[in-house]
Amino acid sequence: MSTCKVQALHPTQSVEVQQWQQSWPRLSASQRIEQAMQELSGPFVLSSSFGMQAAVMLHLVSSIDAGMPVIFIDTGYHFAETYRFVDALVQRLQLNLHVYRSLTTPAWQEARYGKRWEQGLAGIQAYNQDNKVEPMQRALRELQARVWFSGLRRDQSSSRSQLPFVDQQWGCCKVHPLADWSDRDVHEYLQQHDLPYHPLREQGYLSIGDWHTTRSIHEVDDDEKLRFFGLARECGLHEISEL
Repeated sequence: MSTCKVQALHPTQSVEVQQWQQSWPRLSASQRIEQAMQELSGPFVLSSSFGMQAAVMLHLVSSIDAGMPVIFIDTGYHFAETYRFVDALVQRLQLNLHVYRSLTTPAWQEARYGKRWEQGLAGIQAYNQDNKVEPMQRALRELQARVWFSGLRRDQSSSRSQLPFVDQQWGCCKVHPLADWSDRDVHEYLQQHDLPYHPLREQGYLSIGDWHTTRSIHEVDDDEKLRFFGLARECGLHEISEL
């Protein structure tokens, strides 16, 4: 597996980052982003799935650094509403969008392997590796990222309940400025800045990925089944390992 080729944090910098876990609850999300950019060495990138509440993090970061690369992984199977949502936010926020995809087209993958998302957990994991993990690792490598901002939050799922403000993944220092935000915090920020939710929210979608493995609340009896038929909660792009 390829990795993001960046230098590890200097030992003294690691100590500072660990201290942020105690000091950051007192700071706003904007202050957290600013401190990370002041005290960590770039290049900096932001990843976004352009999901339900993506406009919050995109607005926060672009307000501080309008030119920061925004990485979007295009599997070729996003909802049409997602692609239109990407276009709308890119235009409104003037985002520096970088789109990455699998080196093999969706049609060719289906010809080779069939519909892997219908082949149990192993099939889903192989699909995610080729269409999400590898393109993301390639994006980090080609953009020479050393600091990776993400909009993950602890209350999004049980797998993220212990999410730290800062961790390390694939050789990058990964920063989660919204880690302790609630759904109410998100809603208030969107209203304050007149920003939209993903349009599929109105149809009962709470977590949005590929159309073939995303379900609305009207289609399942358990929130754990909203993605990947309940077989998995994460797609492999986010590995939580506190510094």
